[in-house]
Amino acid sequence: MKRTMIAAAFAAALPVAVLAQDAPESGTYVFDSDHAQALFSWSHMGFSTSYGMVNGIEGQVVLDAENPENSTVEARFPAVSMQTVSPGLDEHLKSEDFFNGDGGEVTFVSTGVEPGEGNLARVSGDLTLNGQTQPVVLDVVLNHSGENPMAQKPAVGFTGTTVIKRSDFGLGAFVPAVSDEVQVTLNIEAMKE
Repeated sequence: MKRTMIAAAFAAALPVAVLAQDAPESGTYVFDSDHAQALFSWSHMGFSTSYGMVNGIEGQVVLDAENPENSTVEARFPAVSMQTVSPGLDEHLKSEDFFNGDGGEVTFVSTGVEPGEGNLARVSGDLTLNGQTQPVVLDVVLNHSGENPMAQKPAVGFTGTTVIKRSDFGLGAFVPAVSDEVQVTLNIEAMKE
């Protein structure tokens, strides 16, 4: 197994932005929820890979350019905002097999940043999903930093990946026919306040 989900958020692994040669300035960057998504996938009985998505992830990152290990990130979204490629599957996610109509809010709160080479980092944090909290590690790549030409504000964009086990969050229905492991990819843009 690789490391442990999200998303949000996801999302969350933005502190890597301070590691690039042209690192953004220190400060608080707020997620652009129109450009903050998580993609997730799982194996269905070994026959196919199914996909889902979360749009509108909210959150922020506080970047410390001089000491990136002190950067922090938080992300959140409602569990019921998860969508798959099928309306039937979407309804099944809301059933008692999984989120029982709600599932609460999914949150990620970073607990540490480990700078890597170039534009890479590993961000550790606590993921709360279905009311249960587990540690996760995101492998993060800074995609770009600079001024957002439309908003004319400093901005950063990153991609984070991880793997979680559904059963760690009380969502293990139909394992192993439906894989316990869920692969998660986060794509986040954020602008400085």
